[in-house]
Amino acid sequence: MRTLVFDIYGDFAHFKRFYTTSSPLTFSFPPPPTVRGMLGAIVGADKENYLEVFSHEKCKIAIRILSPVNKIRMGLNHINTKGNYWVPIKKGKHEARTQIRTEFLKNPAYRIYVSHSDSTVFSTLIENIKSHKTVFTLSLGLSEFLADFNFVGVKEFTQCKNNEGEILTVIPMSALEDYGITFEEGKKYFKEKIAVEMTKDRVVQRYEDVLFETQGKSIQARANYCMEDENGERIVFF
Repeated sequence: MRTLVFDIYGDFAHFKRFYTTSSPLTFSFPPPPTVRGMLGAIVGADKENYLEVFSHEKCKIAIRILSPVNKIRMGLNHINTKGNYWVPIKKGKHEARTQIRTEFLKNPAYRIYVSHSDSTVFSTLIENIKSHKTVFTLSLGLSEFLADFNFVGVKEFTQCKNNEGEILTVIPMSALEDYGITFEEGKKYFKEKIAVEMTKDRVVQRYEDVLFETQGKSIQARANYCMEDENGERIVFF
């Protein structure tokens, strides 16, 4: 499977957890639908059709954490626009702004692995990343958090001959159903439930628990399925 590999990083990021409201929390890494939005920004697929252009059937994605997960909390000022206008001063019970305590990722960095069945879209994606250009502004969850990226290479990944080994990417728990992981000293393991598949109307079709190591270290596991390159680098696609 021909796979594009590139790194994406920034100063801050926020990938809102779907079950938080008044005090937004963030996932530790961008869920697959968010990554598909990033790919759409790079090739110029707008918000109306990027989930179709980079659908689960056409596009396979794997995500690797490169820098330790570091979360901080800050206040965001939200302005009150009731009535489709902004009142810049307090008037009666109408406050000019409301501060919301929000969780962010500091200095996040990820390695993204992408394979696409459409050769035209795939070629455009490779060329734009190589040229360090995007059609739309690339960000890490929120428009204020601009992202930078680097081309790593285009590799050939094949099915693992031996299902047991070190996996570098986050791992969907469905890949471990029949087997499991080997817990190693000095590593920190976490699990988060994320949206994996979403329709073009932004309706989630499937959620999944995903296992990851918070310091960006590999996970020793025996998986139902995984892919590896000629150097033995193992990943698991969504």
